[in-house]
Amino acid sequence: MTEKYQFTATCPKGLENVLAEELRQLGATVEKEQPAAVRFVGDLAMGYRVNLWSRIANRILLNLGQSRIEDAEALYRAVADVPWEEHISPNGVLWVQFSGTNGQIRNSQFGGQKAKDAIVDRLRKVTGARPDVDKREPDLSVMLRLHRDLLEIAIDLSGDSLHRRGYRTHIGAAPLKENLAAALLLRAGWPKIAEEGGALLDPMCGSGTFLVEAALMAADVAPGLLREVFGFERWLNHQSDIWLSLREEALQRRAEGLARALPEIRGYDADAKVLFAAESNIARAGLDKHVRVSCRPVAAFKVPSHREVTPGLVIVNPPYGERLGEQEALRETYAELGQQLKREFGGWKAAIFTGNPELCHSTGLRSHKQYKLFNGSIHSQLLLFDVHAQTGRGAEGRAPRLSEEAQMVANRLQKNLRTTGKWAHRNGISCYRLYDADLPEYSAAIDVYQSLQGEHFAHVQEYRAPANIPEQKARARLMDLVRATRQVLDLAPENISIKERRRHSHKDSGSQYQKQTNHRRGGRKRDDQNPEGARTFWVEEYGARLEINLWDYLDTGLFLDHRPVRQYLSRLSSGKRILNLFCYTATATVQAALGGCSESTSVDLSKTYQAWGQRNFRENGLDPYRHQLVEADCLQWLKAAQDNRRGHYDVVFLDPPTFSNSAKMQGILDIQRDHPDLIRQCMALLNSGGVLLFSNNLRSFKMDENIQSAFAVENLSARLLDKDFQRNPKIHNVWEIRAR
Repeated sequence: MTEKYQFTATCPKGLENVLAEELRQLGATVEKEQPAAVRFVGDLAMGYRVNLWSRIANRILLNLGQSRIEDAEALYRAVADVPWEEHISPNGVLWVQFSGTNGQIRNSQFGGQKAKDAIVDRLRKVTGARPDVDKREPDLSVMLRLHRDLLEIAIDLSGDSLHRRGYRTHIGAAPLKENLAAALLLRAGWPKIAEEGGALLDPMCGSGTFLVEAALMAADVAPGLLREVFGFERWLNHQSDIWLSLREEALQRRAEGLARALPEIRGYDADAKVLFAAESNIARAGLDKHVRVSCRPVAAFKVPSHREVTPGLVIVNPPYGERLGEQEALRETYAELGQQLKREFGGWKAAIFTGNPELCHSTGLRSHKQYKLFNGSIHSQLLLFDVHAQTGRGAEGRAPRLSEEAQMVANRLQKNLRTTGKWAHRNGISCYRLYDADLPEYSAAIDVYQSLQGEHFAHVQEYRAPANIPEQKARARLMDLVRATRQVLDLAPENISIKERRRHSHKDSGSQYQKQTNHRRGGRKRDDQNPEGARTFWVEEYGARLEINLWDYLDTGLFLDHRPVRQYLSRLSSGKRILNLFCYTATATVQAALGGCSESTSVDLSKTYQAWGQRNFRENGLDPYRHQLVEADCLQWLKAAQDNRRGHYDVVFLDPPTFSNSAKMQGILDIQRDHPDLIRQCMALLNSGGVLLFSNNLRSFKMDENIQSAFAVENLSARLLDKDFQRNPKIHNVWEIRAR
């Protein structure tokens, strides 16, 4: 009688029932589905067959037994009781993987070490020799799983994960694993569609994983045929005659399958570079005569016309964006996809796999089936559609209708355009704040920028939502705000930058803003690397040309609330020597120079800001010998200047961050605590008639009483605040300080 074994097939979470059905079709007896795994029974040939033919499994484990254990000694005994000499040569290479803990074994690394010692000690005792231990190409890979007090002992028959078929040597930016792609095809009904001659098209094929997996299914090709080695081939109990017979059968089926006329399988992508990866992978899979790819954007996605094509399946894994700004831009892509499907693919089936199902609403299609799955650790969905031909007038070119809530925001923006927008236009202001949490439930600021070429941009900065507002609701409100902004300002998605706040969890690290890393106005956190290919544009402010970057940093290069401060500084500067401390991108220095200052010194610690300031200087024709940019810690520079620059300057502009603990700085800056020392040091650098313009953004700031007694101090905050920031009068403090 053929000996029966118990196996465990592991798989991605959410695919257990797909794997169980596949195992049944392969002839296995399925015993139990469990999270990310299916247990089944069969002979050794069945274990080999599943390794060769499973399109869903990650690994096939041969179960050797289970034991109840309470402590490390019980673990050692349970593992040592297994006759390891029957599975590995004493001169072989061993690898042990251990997962799980219990009340006594609280560290999986400790559990793995204890299990490895048990195996090695057993082999040394029985054979007089011990194996080497190495995870690279082991002869036997032992898998141990401890759950509560139950230890499961198994050996890995697969070796490398089965999703690594062997054909994919080139991958795209966000590739699907091969077994997940195969599962999505099965869920979408591809085998039946292929059997009936239906085509498969992927309009965003990337490196071609859907295409190859679909062709392997249609041609009856075992997914494991391209693999160079399986774990069981070095196992002592390996029966090569059984394996070679199964492999020969698979090769015969492959030859017969590829000899048949396969249905049309074709992929498209707008990125010609990624298609090189797709072509290489298709060729390595031996499918270059059966699968074709072409460079084509989604907007040009159509049914192939080179031959008669039977309606079938459109399957796609579109990008879904991690940041809200990316997601808003992607709405256009999803909308284009929906329009092309309705216009060109009536009668077809469609499958969209995405980590952001909300974006699928932009397609205008209604799914009839949804499957919740995981793409790695990302919660995702597969949505299935029956595509009906578009009737009546199309909606292309029309922006989606706003919800009632979003229309309310749009009405407020229109009102602000009629007031603030006209004020800005009358005063020659091309960059201004249009909206500042005017509606409390839509808590964000919206700034409008007009480039020198007349192109408009919007910068949306979300404020922190109250703790009692669910994050999902706050996010939905922000989306409404962005949609209203797009419609009112008539902007393309790529002309909107969104800085989205997310609440911290105990696992979060870094900024509350997701990508941007420069914190200028509150606590300063530097990123001194100027990104290559950064998207920038130039604006004009009172004759100065200034570079703007809305996407790569928390701040944009120009503090709009300081517009009147820079104008005031320009008026003070004629014929004067200027010092600008914490100069950021040196926009204030540019205004001072255009106001006629005789020379200037601008100090900042950041290489990024220094380079940005240099570009601003060059664009405005500033003489680098008269206008110096100094890369230095402003606190240290000020201390050194007390010895060699006392009385040197006519005007000092001091605009420090509220708080800074930059790794490059010596010490920590707290503006409320440290401003008296900073002011005294700056005043020492002024000549007898000089003036210090001191600004900060601490809403609770209070000027030191001793400073007010020692110097003539005037608060200019209200005076130096333009109309577009009057809803937020505490956005900055500005003080003019002179010697008494």
